[in-house]
Parts: sequence; C-alpha cells; structure tokens
Amino acid sequence: MVNREKEAAGKSAVELVQDGMVVGLGTGSTITYVIKHLGEKVKDGLDILGIPTSHQTELLALQAGIPLTTLWEHPAVDLAIDGADQVDPMLNCIKGQGAAHTREKIMAYSANRFVVVVDESKMVNVLSCPVPLEVLPYALRLVERQVTKLGGVPKLREARKKDGPVITDNGNFVLDVDFGEIIDPKKLDERLSNIIGVIEHGIFTNADEVHIGRKSGVEVLKKS
Repeated sequence: MVNREKEAAGKSAVELVQDGMVVGLGTGSTITYVIKHLGEKVKDGLDILGIPTSHQTELLALQAGIPLTTLWEHPAVDLAIDGADQVDPMLNCIKGQGAAHTREKIMAYSANRFVVVVDESKMVNVLSCPVPLEVLPYALRLVERQVTKLGGVPKLREARKKDGPVITDNGNFVLDVDFGEIIDPKKLDERLSNIIGVIEHGIFTNADEVHIGRKSGVEVLKKS
C-alpha cells in the first residue's frame, strides 16, 4: 500500500513537467516512481532534460530513456523533484537517508520550483529523525564535538554490505545526528551550516510544495 501511495505522489509531481523543461531528479524510493512516469512521458514525446543528483538516479534515468544534462550546462533548473524522510506542516524537511543530500540541496536551490514527493507516513507535526550531515573525513572528530555542543548525539553511518563507513558520491562520510524534536528547523539549519567540516546537512527549508500520497488520493500542500 505504501508503494502505491509513493507512486501516486510521484505521478502527481510529474504532471508539473512541461516541454522544454530542465528537471532536477532527486534520489530515493519515491523518485524511482517519478523517473518511471517521466520516462513514459518522454517515450510519448515529452521533450525535457533531466539532471540526476546521484549515480543511482543517473542509472535509473538512463534506463528509463530520459535525456540527461548537467548543472554545468544548465545551471538554471526549471523544476526539481525529490523525496524526503520527514516533512512538517511548514514544509520543512529532513532528507539524506540515501546519502545524497548535498547534491539534492544544490539541486533544490538551483531550481525555480522545488517539489517534494512523499507518502503520508513521512508527514509529522515536528521533525524528529536524525539529521544526516555530509562530513569531510579529515574533520570527523571536530564535527562530532561541535554537534555535541549543540545538543546532538552523532553516529557515523556504517555501510550495510561492506566493512567501514558509508561513502557519499562526493567521497565523504555521513554523520547522523539525533537532536530529538526539532522545534526550530531554520535555526538549526543556520547553526549546522556554520560548523567547520560539514559539507552540507539534511534540513531543507525551501520546498515550494509537497505532494502527499494518501490512501484517499494525493494531497498537495503549497508554501503560503
């Protein structure tokens, strides 16, 4: 059932894509459905260019027949579509379970319109899941000390099918930091951005709209 809700949300966001657009493609399970439906539209004649945010997304997009480009060639993106791990009522998000949040945030801020797609289980009253930080390996211990001073509990993300830590597409570590309930996401966003050694963190405060797949259909929330 959850997969059906994810697919409904992804399909809803794809309806925003128009001929001639440059589209940022996020990373994650819900984006798999976005790529599927976007690929079908491309086969039916939709003329677009996609920009992936990870190797995983790049491979899926190529398999779906979506023509790809880069931010070097098209720095102004018309629309970026991505998933999220949690979304609050103000459309603040936590992202990064796929360890692609640095490129995802670059894409989100490169886009004229940033759309998030989730199933209803990702909607919460208060953000509370651990915040992923992409960290320069050389700075790991320094970052751990700095986030601890902010009240966070850091944990280095370990790989599941190999020994050692998860390595991002950019060659860095991921530190998952538990802050408990995040009452003021924008304040924490600013504090994490000022930590030396953090490449990027998983708090996103710039979503323009969220498409939520529910059992009853798709609900669209827009930033007022």
